[in-house]
Formats: sequence, C-alpha cells, structure tokens
Amino acid sequence: MQKNNIEVNGMSEEQGIYVFCGIQTEKEQSFGTVYFEGQDRDIYTIHYKDAAMVVTKVPMKIYHPSKDNLMMHQKVLSTVMGKIDTLVPISFGNMFHSEEDVIALAESLYPQLEKIFPQIKGKMEVGLKVVGKKDWLEKNINQNEDVMKKKQVVHSKSEAAGYFDRIQLGEMAKNFFQSLQNDIRSEIHEPLTPLAEADKLNDPIGEKMLLNAAYLINRNEEAAFDEKVNELHDRWLDKVDFKYTGPWPAYNFINIKLKVEEPTT
Repeated sequence: MQKNNIEVNGMSEEQGIYVFCGIQTEKEQSFGTVYFEGQDRDIYTIHYKDAAMVVTKVPMKIYHPSKDNLMMHQKVLSTVMGKIDTLVPISFGNMFHSEEDVIALAESLYPQLEKIFPQIKGKMEVGLKVVGKKDWLEKNINQNEDVMKKKQVVHSKSEAAGYFDRIQLGEMAKNFFQSLQNDIRSEIHEPLTPLAEADKLNDPIGEKMLLNAAYLINRNEEAAFDEKVNELHDRWLDKVDFKYTGPWPAYNFINIKLKVEEPTT
C-alpha cells in the first residue's frame, strides 16, 4: 500500500498511522472519530489474524505528550474499552509510515498477544491511592515518644552539634511512616485482594501517600469491588483520603514492551 499524502497550502504532507492500542478481533471495527491535529479523524482497525491495532491517520511527525494529546489518547482507549472486552494499551506517540508497517508490528507482537489476550479478556484495571490526612499524620507522630524525645534533643542543640541527631530523627520519622504504610496495606489493601484477579503495589508518590495500588478485576465483579472500597473508605474517612480511579486498560498487568523505535524516512 502506498503512503498517503495530502496537499496543505500547496505543499504535500505525508500521512502516517497513529496507533492507540491492540484488541482481539477478526472483524473490522470502527470507533467513530477523534479530534486530533486540527480535525476529526476516523478511528479504525488494521488486522493480523485475530489481533487488531486501533489506529487513525495523521500527519507524519513526532507528537509531544501535552495534556490535550494525552487526554485525546486516553479518550480513544476509553471509547474502545466500552465496546471491546480485550484491550492491550499502547503508549502515547507511536507513529508508522504505512498500514503495512502496522501489520508488521502486530505480527511481531502476536506471539505475546496470544498469551496476553486470554489473561485480560473481560477484565479491567482500577487504581487506589490512599493519602494520609495532615492532622491525623501529625497526631500519630506526636504520640511516638522516641520521635518526640529526639525532636527535643535536636531543638536543644546548635545546628552543628545536632547534625547527627537530625539524621537520626529523619530515619526515625521515615521508619514511623513506613509502619503506617504497612498498617494501610494490611487494613485496606489486603481486604481488596480476594476480589481481584491480580494486584500490584506501586511506589507511593509524595510524603503523605500511604498506598498506591492497582487491581485487575473482572468487569462483572466491578460492583462488588466498588462496594468494598466504599466500605473501607467509610471506615477510614477521618484518617485518610481515597483516590479511586478507573476503569483503565490493564496497564500494570501487561508485561510486554510496546515501545516502538522512531520511524525513519
């Protein structure tokens, strides 16, 4: 198939293929349009066996991950998720010169996709971040006698004389915070794991985050999982804030690397 070119202000502009995700289907699919690079563009599929890449045609260039572009990418994934129960997300910005190149991508990934498709069929990812409320965190650390004694020692010494005491205080505070994280894993994360097909603990972000977890759940179990999250939220309402997100494609549970080298001209 020949590369597509269009006229822009009297100049020819090469058209490329932008890839959003992979899905399992042998049937040609259309997912409406997306506003991308100044106009509405058709979203359609390119196939290899029962693996299909969801794509659109856009000018061939490097696209930067701006907020609008990332939201556009995620919007398409959400649209596809609403219609297809087996979706493999592909990171933002992957461009190809032609449909043949996309077919070659699908063919090269097919041995991995064959294994992944049955693992994620009918499943979705949800995320839960738990952040300690400032007043609750301060109350807890102020009740720790060892930490408070070390604070008094630090305040009673000059900056130079208290150097090692400050290091020790920092280590004590870090250990105390890690103990809170362990408590949250035990009291919030572990009760959720029996309702999930798989779970993953990611590194907390920021000083007050106590849990940063992802869960792979069956779509037909979403209501039961939501109910359990709400129950835990109500129990911890005065101590922490919950940030419960999804549904998402199975970002945290797909091991293949879909990073694609920048195409050359």
